[in-house]
Amino acid sequence: MPELWKMSASELARLIREREVSSREVVEAHLRRIAQVNPEVNAITVVLEETALQAADAADEAVRSGVTAGPLLGVPVTVKENIDVAGSATTLGIVALRDAVAATDAPHVAELRAAGAIPIGRTNMPEFGMRWHTDNDLRGPTRNPWSAGHTPGGSSGGDAVAVATGMAPLGLGNDGAGSLRWPAQCCGVTALKPSLGRVSQTSGDQPTPFAFQLLGVHGPIARRVSDLRLAFAHMCGRSGGDPWYAPVPLEGPPAEPPVRVRLATDPDGPDLDPGVAAALRRAAELLGEAGYVVEEGAPPALTRAGEIYTQIMSAYGRAHEKQPPVESLASDGFVRFWADYQPHWAHAGGRPAFDPMLERAQIARAWTAWMSETPLVLAPISTGPAFTVGADFDAAWLAGWPAAMRMAVTVNLLGLPAVAVPTGEAAGLPQGVQIIGPRFREDLCLDAAEAIEARSRSLTPIDPR
Repeated sequence: MPELWKMSASELARLIREREVSSREVVEAHLRRIAQVNPEVNAITVVLEETALQAADAADEAVRSGVTAGPLLGVPVTVKENIDVAGSATTLGIVALRDAVAATDAPHVAELRAAGAIPIGRTNMPEFGMRWHTDNDLRGPTRNPWSAGHTPGGSSGGDAVAVATGMAPLGLGNDGAGSLRWPAQCCGVTALKPSLGRVSQTSGDQPTPFAFQLLGVHGPIARRVSDLRLAFAHMCGRSGGDPWYAPVPLEGPPAEPPVRVRLATDPDGPDLDPGVAAALRRAAELLGEAGYVVEEGAPPALTRAGEIYTQIMSAYGRAHEKQPPVESLASDGFVRFWADYQPHWAHAGGRPAFDPMLERAQIARAWTAWMSETPLVLAPISTGPAFTVGADFDAAWLAGWPAAMRMAVTVNLLGLPAVAVPTGEAAGLPQGVQIIGPRFREDLCLDAAEAIEARSRSLTPIDPR
């Protein structure tokens, strides 16, 4: 049997259910892995050892007593520090919030607990989740296990690193601008960005700005696509008062075979890095081997979609009358980053819309028509691989970043599901792609991602290099 920390969530759940291992053994194996690896990568910020072991013992007692086991019984998970976990601080990576202890779990965390999952640690993130590299004054930087000189991504960088290094088989993060998919690309793991309305966005009594209600979603990170499917199935059942929540079946009608896929890039964006271009070609080949029909095609209104996304996030990304200025809470490094990025961010907004939601609806209709006969889109997450640490303080580099991420943020604007899946390595860094589907068709995205994964070499777990 492989070491427990190397195994998938599905495998661990089966072993615990069949009493081949105990949940305590599983949790202790991951705690040892955390002690061994985390000092090198700084992905897990708080280890929930005492409560995790208590939950493991309770899980083992349930198995011994013949109680029907939950599908994730005894499986450890990490949780990003902007998601409520009862008894733990929801810091958002901010020093001033280090003691902001949550009284209750976020709805999807409660669901996963009910399915038997055990929170084992909190994970690092950039301040406010508003940077594509994971660093803050409260916890310090998280290091990419593939290369300490390259970013692990953000804002769910802590979970991506924790999963990639075997400190947990599952991580819980969120995605408002590629924040699940980009760290997955940087760290060689897989991630699911669900449709808008799938997973409750409510969290405690804090106000949720309109932009994050519309553009942000919670989702899982894992090493195996099957684990994404398993976790996702147990994150969607509670509205939590979220006005966007939609109780839609997890499986839609079967797609008419052969399923068609468009390989799409940004015709107005920067050239693809050779490694990213090779990853797309490889994914297209693997889908073809699996029976999919892949054809190329340019997405409609992609440039304008990026502009409308930027306008909505700029105008409605904060509850200004309820929240203090960012500069009064953030580190000097974060303030410097946003000062350098602001002119490029403003430029990315393009021509001001009279009504950005009207234009969003027009773009959504165009994408619906475009995807009506070709339901899946194979696309890059970013046009480049993990950037070197510090690049996002360079004004010239920052000028190209909004266009580099345009495909990722368009998915957020339109509320579509997408799965990030690794395809291999280039120049010592992992490479990956995203599969985008129609709203509420996560099942189609997961199916295609599994087809790619089944024909690719697994990249993780790895030891830090």
